[in-house]
Amino acid sequence: MRNVNIFLFLVSVLLIVLLPQEANGEVTGGTKRLIDKVNRKGPYIGIVIPNLFEMNPLLNYPEYKSSKLVIDVGGRRFRFGSIGEKQVVLVMTGLGMLNAGVTTQLLLSLFDIEGVVHYGIAGNANPSLNIGDVAIPQYWSHSALWSWQRYGNGPDDTLPLEDSGDYTRDIGYLNIANYSTDLESDNLLNNIWYQPEEIFPVDGTPEERQHAFWVPVDSSYFTLAKTLESLTLEGCLNTTTCLSTPPKVTTVERGTSASIYLDNAAYRTFIYDKFNISPVEMESAAVALISYQQRVPFIVIRALSDLAGGGEHSNEADTFITLAANNSVKAAAEFIKLIPSTKKDVSFASI
Repeated sequence: MRNVNIFLFLVSVLLIVLLPQEANGEVTGGTKRLIDKVNRKGPYIGIVIPNLFEMNPLLNYPEYKSSKLVIDVGGRRFRFGSIGEKQVVLVMTGLGMLNAGVTTQLLLSLFDIEGVVHYGIAGNANPSLNIGDVAIPQYWSHSALWSWQRYGNGPDDTLPLEDSGDYTRDIGYLNIANYSTDLESDNLLNNIWYQPEEIFPVDGTPEERQHAFWVPVDSSYFTLAKTLESLTLEGCLNTTTCLSTPPKVTTVERGTSASIYLDNAAYRTFIYDKFNISPVEMESAAVALISYQQRVPFIVIRALSDLAGGGEHSNEADTFITLAANNSVKAAAEFIKLIPSTKKDVSFASI
């Protein structure tokens, strides 16, 4: 009995030592050694994917070759493989800006990543584009960081904390009263002023903030992306359901993200007229902001699944989500094949 008590005591001590490490997300033991091994065989292109319905088409894409190697860290699963001559590591973020930012930071902190490719579906705010098109913006913004102005104040009134540099009127605002059905009345919701993100680049001074609203993708990646504009995309769901206009790949000026699913024609029109937005969705700006702060080249490839509230009937994503996901995967895979190779002679079998 005494030996049993001693054993239970030792197990309890071990758990007390180990559990805080797990709770704090510390990477130890076999996982740490495995990460070190794969990094010696890097670098990799990090492929950041919002959801399973966008990841599964890539897992089944003919030119994606899985190594069968998987590393689970911090609630995320990192899958290793190759596309063409490029070594890649895939990770799914989950919905929204917070998930996308946390996942991208984990990817860049843990692994030897030479570039990030983020793909998925998006709503479309640009009336010159169509469902099924793949849009590749040059700039991304997070458009849900706001200073919400009190009723009675207007464009000429200083925002709270503006003088100290916390907030600004430089980017512009949305006057909610402009969208009232009764144009004779005012609106207590007043104005929303768009704000840049505070960023802390790795080559900057810690705790010394910079600001960014329009985050540029890597210029060499954007130039490569232009060569995809002749790519043939899927135009039909089946033999009876096809798009009225053959889809295309196109580079555009701007996309925007917020943890908001946009299905509203008035706001869709506003952000296009105000900012020249094409794709609008929920993750890309977080991937852009993290990659930009870490000084890692990145690009975002989004296939348009719906008109973000601009269609005559119910949201089109219910119908075209699969087609759009497949088109985004094809464009992303073909883009990755264009990236100049830095591949080492490696074998995952030894890991």
